[in-house]
Amino acid sequence: MPTNDDGELMARLCGGEDRALDALMDRWQMPLRRFLYRYLHNEADACDVAEQTFVRIYRHREKYRPGAKFSTWMFSIALNLCRDHARHGRSRPVVSLDHEALGAAMDRASADAPSSSPDVDLLRAETAAAVRSAIEVLPEPLRAAVLLCEYEELSHSEAAAAVGCSAKAIETRLYRARQMLRNTLKPQKI
Repeated sequence: MPTNDDGELMARLCGGEDRALDALMDRWQMPLRRFLYRYLHNEADACDVAEQTFVRIYRHREKYRPGAKFSTWMFSIALNLCRDHARHGRSRPVVSLDHEALGAAMDRASADAPSSSPDVDLLRAETAAAVRSAIEVLPEPLRAAVLLCEYEELSHSEAAAAVGCSAKAIETRLYRARQMLRNTLKPQKI
């Protein structure tokens, strides 16, 4: 994602140019929705929280610090909304008819790996599903660290800013999450 223009777009938004939000939404809507889907495991909830995130960005645009990385601020807002969402139990019991296809499409491993045979593709899909399930049951702080650093490719310091802790805490959370994932996935030989 190009980040050099994000600060400029936020400056324009703070200056009263509402169209700048449209450009930010065009740029960040899909990465944000991907993150939220992985976090919330529900497509409809991910869409709702993504909308709420952009509403908050607009309402609190004056709180954005010039020079700060926009994606870090955006993911921080989204994480707070996810926590509120979980706290208030607003999760919808609906699941997309294409739930498995959407999950598979969102996994970089599946998208990046060349297709070779149906057996290999099936093994990849099963592995991706097992990893998603294992991440799903991680405690919230560990799950957030994994999703931000491994899937959204934020640095430790960017992820730390998003969740409100130190970079060392993110490093520790990633270590603990990887240990838990190894233990969970070891019996499955993944």
